[in-house]
Amino acid sequence: MWSASDEWGVREVSLQLHGIGHFHPPNEITNAFLESLEIETSDDWIMDRVGIRSRRTGLPLDYIAQTKNRDPREGIAVAEVSNAEMGAAAARMALERAGVTADQIGMVIGGGCAPDYAIPAEGARVADLLGIEAPAFDVASACTSYFAAVRMLSMMDEGALPDFVLVVAAEVMTRTIDYSDRNSAVLWGDGAAAAVFSTRNPGAATVLGSNLASNPAGQDKVVIPRLGFFEQEGRTVQMFAIKKTIAGYRALEEEYAEEGRRLHFIGHQANLRMLENVCNRCDIPEERHHFNVDWYGNTGGASSASVVSQNWGKWNADDDIALVGVGSGLTWGRYLLRFNRASSGGAA
Repeated sequence: MWSASDEWGVREVSLQLHGIGHFHPPNEITNAFLESLEIETSDDWIMDRVGIRSRRTGLPLDYIAQTKNRDPREGIAVAEVSNAEMGAAAARMALERAGVTADQIGMVIGGGCAPDYAIPAEGARVADLLGIEAPAFDVASACTSYFAAVRMLSMMDEGALPDFVLVVAAEVMTRTIDYSDRNSAVLWGDGAAAAVFSTRNPGAATVLGSNLASNPAGQDKVVIPRLGFFEQEGRTVQMFAIKKTIAGYRALEEEYAEEGRRLHFIGHQANLRMLENVCNRCDIPEERHHFNVDWYGNTGGASSASVVSQNWGKWNADDDIALVGVGSGLTWGRYLLRFNRASSGGAA
């Protein structure tokens, strides 16, 4: 079933979401822990600027305290959980919620900001852990990787796609952080999200209005060098993120808002103060804004999808969710989830 052509002249398939999952490692980086690193930060400073109370990490806390992750190669070696292991954990939740078994998955798409390996693809590593024998590859677009995968699926020939596709975004971002730099240290957390999609079988929600765009002239504004630390032009990137998020939300609102349906907003979980700015400018009521950045930090490509997953049991047949993502590239994306029936389950 095809929709009208979009602005690229490409007809979108009827992409259905069947189930979604998330995972965050247990080690917790609190604001008090960051204060103990003596990097001239405090709970008041962090809350005022970014609104993040806590975040999770795959690194041992004593390793961060002792070394501040001064050598990212050592961080990779001591990490207690890999990208692939986090992705597989999120995928198992997604499969269970979808009522789909691993052997029904006909394609695995990975992607994110800081993969464990240059090769093989993270998608292949996740597929191996799940025992899936199917085409597995990555669509890497940093924090918009999940949006890029959704966009790609929405443009593909539905007759050429398998019955079920697994999309995974897993991020062990804390391995890329210099914990002597308070500006980066306060932002990032580790996490994963995964979802089961189909173009043939009706699911809990339909994907509408997917879009992805880039301005490559800004490709140097957010970077992680190979075996290096995360770096960004903070103010430039934040203003870009606010502008593109507002535009993305308004585009979805204008095209899909309907009387009798609740329109919710989930943005890229970069920082809470940025998201509050968007909500104020777009008149999004507090009860329609959903987020987890305050307790989990910025989890890169996993961020917005993990919020959908953590609230999975709350979505009903009259709920629409406008999701907007921004990231390195500079790239931005959006799509709307229109729930066809109530979701079920919802472990946080």
